[in-house]
Amino acid sequence: MAPGHRALVTAPFRGEGLDTLKELADVVLDPWIDHTPLRIYDGPRLAERAQSEGADILVVESDFVSGPVFDLPLVAIGSCRGDPNNVDVAGATKAGIPVLRAPGRNADAVAELAVALLLAASRHVLPADHDVRSDNVFKDDTIPYQRYRAWQLAGRTAGLVGLGAVGRALRWRLDGLGMHVLAYDPYADDAKEPLDQVLADSDVISLHAAVTPETQGMIGPEQFDAMKDGVIFLNTAREQLHDRAALVARLQSGKVAAAGIDHFAGEHLDPADPLTSLSNVVLTPHIGGATYDTEANHSRLIADDICRLLEGERPLHIVNPEVLK
Repeated sequence: MAPGHRALVTAPFRGEGLDTLKELADVVLDPWIDHTPLRIYDGPRLAERAQSEGADILVVESDFVSGPVFDLPLVAIGSCRGDPNNVDVAGATKAGIPVLRAPGRNADAVAELAVALLLAASRHVLPADHDVRSDNVFKDDTIPYQRYRAWQLAGRTAGLVGLGAVGRALRWRLDGLGMHVLAYDPYADDAKEPLDQVLADSDVISLHAAVTPETQGMIGPEQFDAMKDGVIFLNTAREQLHDRAALVARLQSGKVAAAGIDHFAGEHLDPADPLTSLSNVVLTPHIGGATYDTEANHSRLIADDICRLLEGERPLHIVNPEVLK
């Protein structure tokens, strides 16, 4: 163990990654997510806490790392995110502090939720559940078989928009369901299909792109209209990728048969929003990555890179390699 190191960990940290970190440093583990109400530090409060603990290693997930944090003699900052957007990377770089990240930590978790939303939306799971709970299985002179018939997924085509870690994790799962999978991603060599072909040929469209000026609003009225009639639409990435009003209109018309959405701008959907009144949409509150395995994954990635750093090796997932001497 490198002597004298002390790590303040305000992220959920578990599994072999926690064991590794404990071999490298004295660990103060106080995850933000274990507090009710939630405790999220800003820069000054985080700096105060780190200084009071005598920490020279800082591992965060939701706390904001900025300002006076960079006045501390830190060896490393670990951000348990694929995109460490809670860290002022420029400030850390100016202070000569390495920033580590955890790419792909939640890929399997988000892919699994995408499958869950797909099955729930395509097989009418929520309204069927409601019928059973409300003793309305037989209503309006119909039986459930009449109301809830659906096409099976096997033999259908899925189109992935974005083929990063989550898209790849979803692709093999859809293969396992017997689906043919197309993918559009201008930055992936194995995603060669153009977007217009993916939209036109797919029975299911699932979004997995990062939000950038290039991708923001990329699925709007024109793109929805280019999809197949009766398409199933999924977005487990960010709502900013699609036009909500355009989606609502096509869900109402039947152009989009069903949808599953796991994120809303501002992390909030007004209960009066038209989306909430539609029975052919499944809505979840940004829980795609909410698994204990995600925490174990980011713990391993961050701890292993801290180990490399302390041993004088180049970390695999360093955001600002220019600070390495």
